[in-house]
Amino acid sequence: MKLIFATNNPHKVEEIKAMLHRDIEILSLQEAGILIDIPEPYDSLEENARTKSVTIYEMTHLPCFGEDTGLEVAALGGAPGVKSARYAGEDRSFDANIEKLLSNLAEKQDRSARFRTIISLILDGKEKQFEGICPGKIIDRKKGTHGFGYDPVFIPNGSAKTFAEMEQAEKAIFSHRRKATDKLVTFLNNLI
Repeated sequence: MKLIFATNNPHKVEEIKAMLHRDIEILSLQEAGILIDIPEPYDSLEENARTKSVTIYEMTHLPCFGEDTGLEVAALGGAPGVKSARYAGEDRSFDANIEKLLSNLAEKQDRSARFRTIISLILDGKEKQFEGICPGKIIDRKKGTHGFGYDPVFIPNGSAKTFAEMEQAEKAIFSHRRKATDKLVTFLNNLI
């Protein structure tokens, strides 16, 4: 089975490909020859994920999925949430986003946070959504060199390491994206 993944983020493509069954082939937008950047205009991960999958399905009529992930920090009322990639501005700078997050948390005692992923799959014109959540906390400085985004400042519950200190296989044990992808794969395997 071939699925188009409605993203231009190579880190997300690599992460998802590493998790999927070998009978499921993932094509990034670039690999599928689709050179667009799909806007994320909504205030919910669910709507943004749906917009991505619907956009690609309407263009190709092929099985596809979109994904949206947000870091939700309790002391910031769930921010950055859907604005996670653009928290510090439209240039999507990982470092600037982390700096803004740490600055906004400087006086806060509660450092609890969670990553939440929504995957919107479209097969035969019908949508199904899958959610993955990884609870954890934000530390006060960056640690580690792996991963991307907020990985250097996020420690998942049950670990003493940030996501950025983990190899891909270890991160997958905790990963929000992995939890959503596992639900996607279970659903697809039941179809094969």
